Amino acid sequence: MPDPADRPEHGEHGADGAEVRRYPTALGASSPTSITLLGRDLAEDVMGEVGFGELAFWLAAQRRPSPGETRVFEAVLAALADHGFTPTAIVTRLTYLSAPDSVQGALAAGLLGGGSRFLGVTEDCGRYLDRVIGGLGGAPPTDDAGWDAVALDAVTATRAEGRYVPGLGHHVHKRGDPRTPRLLRIAAEEGLHGPHLSLFAAIGRVHPRVLGRTLPLNGAGACGAALADLGLPLELLRGFALLARTAGLIGQLAEELRHPVADEIFRSVDLNNRPVAPEPHPPRAADHGGAHG
Repeated sequence: MPDPADRPEHGEHGADGAEVRRYPTALGASSPTSITLLGRDLAEDVMGEVGFGELAFWLAAQRRPSPGETRVFEAVLAALADHGFTPTAIVTRLTYLSAPDSVQGALAAGLLGGGSRFLGVTEDCGRYLDRVIGGLGGAPPTDDAGWDAVALDAVTATRAEGRYVPGLGHHVHKRGDPRTPRLLRIAAEEGLHGPHLSLFAAIGRVHPRVLGRTLPLNGAGACGAALADLGLPLELLRGFALLARTAGLIGQLAEELRHPVADEIFRSVDLNNRPVAPEPHPPRAADHGGAHG
């Protein structure tokens, strides 16, 4: 529930007797002579002084990150910015082909494709790891053997429930996602290899004993673990992935302007379609008789 102290303030009245409402914010505010952001003068203290990645972290956490936190956070943004002709990139290019007057529509189309298969894994993995850690009921393990035991229990339970472990597997990097070890190394160098990354690494070590095969720890999952270790809100983890991908999609549009491929993609599908007979979906068992409310 929201804190009552954060609600619009009541009781003050202006010179005309009308009630004056106040809406507190620690973010941006303007006056006729200045703009403040996070309690700083935007023009003098932020512009040219604070990098965009650092600012994005600051806006979300409402505390200025340390240099190490900024390095890990920006490594995450770099890892998620672009990954080639993914569905999000293709739909951005196709939407721009259809509506070149709407850059915002093309970007939005790509961002709306951030779900359980692309980009959303960052959030899903962060939440999964946090649930496991939250269920330990005590102090987290202090060595790899302890984390391996926790990971083995978690993967076994997840498999028994018929669910996938977020962050395991990649459709291209089947022998290892190069982003994952690099991000783990950066976090360790900055003293920010916390419990989420420790559990994620342990899942990579033990999952073959449960699944009977070895899958790579993908970069999107590693990013979710790193963001969770930075203490950022789990509810915003997908937002950070979308922030990163926005830069990538702008790059896709810039390349589309120079070397267009969207029209060829469209025509390849349009000119190679083949008519077939309609194939209705089979009826569900619930559709055969019975009462309907």
